[in-house]
Amino acid sequence: MSLQDTNALSGTIFDEDTDITVVELCELCCVDRPTIDELIAEGILEPRFGEDTSDARLPYSSVRITSIVVRLQRDLGVNLAGAALALDLLQHIDELRAQLRQRG
Repeated sequence: MSLQDTNALSGTIFDEDTDITVVELCELCCVDRPTIDELIAEGILEPRFGEDTSDARLPYSSVRITSIVVRLQRDLGVNLAGAALALDLLQHIDELRAQLRQRG
C-alpha cells in the first residue's frame, strides 16, 4: 500500500450531535451569509444557541437541509415558504418509510 492509498480515506465524521457555525455551513453549501440568515428567519434552520446569527451554531443536519433548499430554489424556482413546505413533506415521507420498514 502506497502513501497515497493511506490518505485516500482521511476525513472528518459528523453526526446529528455535531454543531457547525454559520460560516462553516456557508462554506459547505457554497452559499452566502444572507441566504443562511433568511433560512433561519423563515424557521427552516434552527440555531441551537442564541438568536443572533453571528454566534449561532447549527446541527450538522443543516447541511442537508440547506442543500435541498438551494436546489429547490435553483432548479424549480421555489420560494422559501414553498421550500419549507417541501421539507416538511419530505420529512413526513421519510417517517412513513421508516414505519413501513418496521412493519416489513
